[in-house]
Amino acid sequence: MNYSSFKEKVKKDIEKNRERIKKLGPGIITGSAGDDPAGIVTYMVVGATTGLTQLWLMLLSTPMLIAVQSTITKIALVSGKSLPELTTAFYSKKLTIFMILILAVANILTIAADLEALASIFGIITNKKPIYFLIPITAIIAYLVIYHSYKVVKKVLIILSLSLSVYIINVFLAKPDISLILKNTFIPHINIDTAWIIAALGLLGTTISPYMLFWQASEEKEEKNTVVQAKIAQLDTVIGMIYSNILAYCIIISGAIVLYGTKENIQTMTQLAQVLEPVSNHYAFMLFSIGVIVAGFLAIPVLAGSTAYAIADAFRWRAGMENKVSDAKGFYLVFLGSLILGDIIDVSPISVVDALYYSQVLDGILMPFLLAIIFVLANNKTIMGDFKNGRFNNMFLIITFLITLFLTVYAIYQLLIQ
Repeated sequence: MNYSSFKEKVKKDIEKNRERIKKLGPGIITGSAGDDPAGIVTYMVVGATTGLTQLWLMLLSTPMLIAVQSTITKIALVSGKSLPELTTAFYSKKLTIFMILILAVANILTIAADLEALASIFGIITNKKPIYFLIPITAIIAYLVIYHSYKVVKKVLIILSLSLSVYIINVFLAKPDISLILKNTFIPHINIDTAWIIAALGLLGTTISPYMLFWQASEEKEEKNTVVQAKIAQLDTVIGMIYSNILAYCIIISGAIVLYGTKENIQTMTQLAQVLEPVSNHYAFMLFSIGVIVAGFLAIPVLAGSTAYAIADAFRWRAGMENKVSDAKGFYLVFLGSLILGDIIDVSPISVVDALYYSQVLDGILMPFLLAIIFVLANNKTIMGDFKNGRFNNMFLIITFLITLFLTVYAIYQLLIQ
């Protein structure tokens, strides 16, 4: 091969790789959106109440998260359909509507908690009441999604996803004991204390959420990827889920180093910020605040978007951010309605802490149910053909199903004894 031919081949290879990189996105966005403001509070509280003793759970949950999201990605690529479309076609519409109803209520409650958390941080920074920021935040998010194409929205969400790396920087500022972190990461520690168990349930419930399944399946459909591009989509998913858990891992470490032993009762972002500001250095608190703002603007569109996609697909409406508002009125109405309902909850007498708690209960009810469905779909030869699920995904899907089923039973039990 002469120099000219070699140079031409290198150029073509570079161009191919650029095209592959352009296909990355849904997995990274989905994973990052899992670390929403409500999730940040949960992870910080886990660190504050249990120290570093639950870091090994993040290691365990990583293959679980990869298996779940990889499976839904493969189903979407092979079928070209979303989860509601498949459940309607292969099971029943009533089942789909039941599933979507639980998802929508849980998502709207989580949106309310995230909006409140985001407004609280702006309120602390500006020394004004958080309520003043609810409408501007809602308007910015609505404007981004409603008036811009999918490609623009995707770019913004990816930039926000990568910006969450501030939490990794935050850990280095905290100067942790590396040997202690490694010990708690690779050596499981289980405490039968009720507070420890509740923290573990919150950690796993926050890490693996139903809306992530719906969003990723719809995004793969929106990307118009094919089975031929499955390797790129699977790589995107693996990168996204690992990145998501690294962020959560770092947030737990930050909470453990700064807040463990303070015995503060933290339930909201405002309480967390008020406790964190005096005991952390200026730069650490600034990075924490930036992270919450970024997480909010990333997660809220994903939560509202997953609700809109799910409802639109269930009722066979035109859906997708590539469509104009006039062409997909139902989709955009649900998206905007989810944001507005979140605002209404925040200004109502309903406690945001209660809203978040009940959203986790609903997610807990829905998750094992969804896992059972995607397990059956992923192993259905009629749908998947030669692309049926492999042993790794099947094994961790079963493990995840059993763990989330336990979470559900425990959450319902806690609800009944209150």
